[in-house]
Amino acid sequence: MNLSIPFAGLTLQTPLILLSGCVGFGEEYTRIEGFSNQDVGAVILKGTTLEPRMGNTPNRVYETPSGMLNAIGLQNPGTPYVIEHILPRLPHHETQFWANVNGSSIEEYAEVARRFDDSPVTAMEINISCPNVKEGGVHFGNDPVMSAKVVAAMRAVTKKPLITKISPNNAQVVDIVQACAEAGSDAFSVINTLVGMAVDIEKRQPILGNISGGLSGPAIKPVALWKIHQIREYTAKHQLPILGQGGICNGHDAIEFAITGADAIGLGTGLFYDPLLCKKILTDLEDYMQRHQFDAYQNMVGSLSC
Repeated sequence: MNLSIPFAGLTLQTPLILLSGCVGFGEEYTRIEGFSNQDVGAVILKGTTLEPRMGNTPNRVYETPSGMLNAIGLQNPGTPYVIEHILPRLPHHETQFWANVNGSSIEEYAEVARRFDDSPVTAMEINISCPNVKEGGVHFGNDPVMSAKVVAAMRAVTKKPLITKISPNNAQVVDIVQACAEAGSDAFSVINTLVGMAVDIEKRQPILGNISGGLSGPAIKPVALWKIHQIREYTAKHQLPILGQGGICNGHDAIEFAITGADAIGLGTGLFYDPLLCKKILTDLEDYMQRHQFDAYQNMVGSLSC
């Protein structure tokens, strides 16, 4: 079975992508015996801002029924450190590494992209869930115009593929995808986490230090599938691939996403349950493809019959 895929002008050895924030800066997962870079098409590095950030106060992670809340707060050492000290240590000959770009202003997004343009990363994912400090803390991803401005600013400073990460926390997902595509986005990550919180009933206080956090894991899978289905008609028409993500924990999940329209499969919280998840999913994909006579992964993408 052919599991290699084209994606935003790149060729990936498999459709599996390790998601930002779940494998650090690409070094953490390599310690696990039995893990192979040959099983993944790309690794998305931890979210990076221009300057170092300490992140939110604890608690920052909390397990919920069928999922996980996180409020890390973009803790990272800053773009210059990542480029100068982390990227040179990564095995670029084994798989691809993508940056995850964050900022609190359009100018910061553009500067981070400009610096990563002159680095070994082969693509950049744009996290437009960050608040724009110049607009009173309004989240870029909640407004099509602001989202498009971020994409356009990054498009002006790099020719590398740009993958816009779509938030599910608004009702304008198709409008945002269209605006970002017209501004120069080459692909879309669907979806980012949902906003949620947890409460300590004895203390009568929020459990997370940030009060709210991003909900990921199996609980959000139905939302992710629906969002992919909503935008698939537009992205397919304009040949813009989708990196599907949100609660994928086994081969059955991955197949659901592929059939619905995910050109690539993003693994995040599922890796915490099973660090060797990739090989199992690839085996299940090959078995399904053989049983249903798909000779290539990309041939079953979007084969949903409604």
